[in-house]
Amino acid sequence: MPKPAKRLRICLTASAGGHLSQLLRLSDSWKGHEIFYITTKDIVSQQLKSKGKVYIVGECNRQHPLRVLAVLGRCARAILHEKPQVVISTGAAAGCMACFWGKLFGARVAWIDSITNVDRISLSGRLTKHIADLFIVQWPELTRKYKNVKYIGYLI
Repeated sequence: MPKPAKRLRICLTASAGGHLSQLLRLSDSWKGHEIFYITTKDIVSQQLKSKGKVYIVGECNRQHPLRVLAVLGRCARAILHEKPQVVISTGAAAGCMACFWGKLFGARVAWIDSITNVDRISLSGRLTKHIADLFIVQWPELTRKYKNVKYIGYLI
């Protein structure tokens, strides 16, 4: 008789909006595991709370360095508190930060770059690519342009 799969603690992280919508399309992938979310806007927390704990870290981008520091701190707090074994993200900045904190504290990192990134991977993806255990692109051409990325079909 096969041994049951180990139940993992998974952080699902994405900016509210398209990134989060794409991530949620993969929800069958983490069924049976313990999950929590890191996202950017409170407006989505009601939708997510029924599925797991939600951390709202706020929006940021490189044009607002003080916001970046604040979001970086909130992501660190969530990761340190929850101690995930795996971090899965579709982006953007907050997802990238959560991936870095997760990796720093021993988690495996999976990044799924958006289907909208046809010609090149996203900035957050380019940063995360160096620490990701699995980096998935959704256009086969990108596997010729970047090393250590996988194309396994259109996911989201």
